[in-house]
Amino acid sequence: MKIIADSCCDLNDELENNIDIDLVPLTIRIDDEEFIDDESLDKDELINKMKDSNDYPKTASPSPMNFAEKYKQDDKSFVVTLSSALSSTYNSAMMAKNMILEEANDKFIHVFDSLSASVGETLTCIKIDELINKNFSENDIVIKTNQYIKEMKTFFVLESLDNLIKAGRMSKLKGRIASALSIKPIMGSTDDGNIRLVKKARGTNKALSKLVDVIEEEGEHTKFSEKILGISHVNAYERAKKLKEDILKKYKFKDIIIVEARGISTVYANEGGIIIAF
Repeated sequence: MKIIADSCCDLNDELENNIDIDLVPLTIRIDDEEFIDDESLDKDELINKMKDSNDYPKTASPSPMNFAEKYKQDDKSFVVTLSSALSSTYNSAMMAKNMILEEANDKFIHVFDSLSASVGETLTCIKIDELINKNFSENDIVIKTNQYIKEMKTFFVLESLDNLIKAGRMSKLKGRIASALSIKPIMGSTDDGNIRLVKKARGTNKALSKLVDVIEEEGEHTKFSEKILGISHVNAYERAKKLKEDILKKYKFKDIIIVEARGISTVYANEGGIIIAF
């Protein structure tokens, strides 16, 4: 069985070594330059280009053919994509599934809409791998993973509001005021995989402190001891490490992992951004 994800699935070396996940890259366009979100991407260059541009970076999902090529390589594939509310990647993966099954209906392909992004996708892939290793049937893996996705919570803290302002999701005036006052929004996922404002705080440290509290407030009925919490960061490892320590002081998660944001997560969260899921 093969696990396939799009390139918004943030990994670390340990996960890459222990779980066989095949990534299908999205592309990022800044002005007239295109970046492919794969191993060749220079993230520092991407961040600098975003800072220098007056426009919002545009992202494009992989084509159905990109997914189809991966599906051809195995008889059984579990696929994890970005929230369909944020990207057309899920639709591309589904189109590829239908194309392949028309040619070879003996294959098994299931596409999961993660209703999340970044480390939320990572945790979904970890869950699938865990169920595969426990020898669950394909049908049971689908049922248990869908339940996992339904219960999962995703939150992120933005260090910079630049991309929100450039994208028109926040007015320039509000953006300038928020930046001048060091207002840091804590954003979260909705049940249908969209984005909502959860809280606001003055300064990054206060925002991250509030984020620790949000875990309890929003994960009210969550059995933390049965869950892995994931932290993804954009060039902010020390910040992620400190957040992990603060979370460990308050909660007893089964494990807490730190991963580094790839290109797509970097576009969403911007430099200094922190994303968590559990």
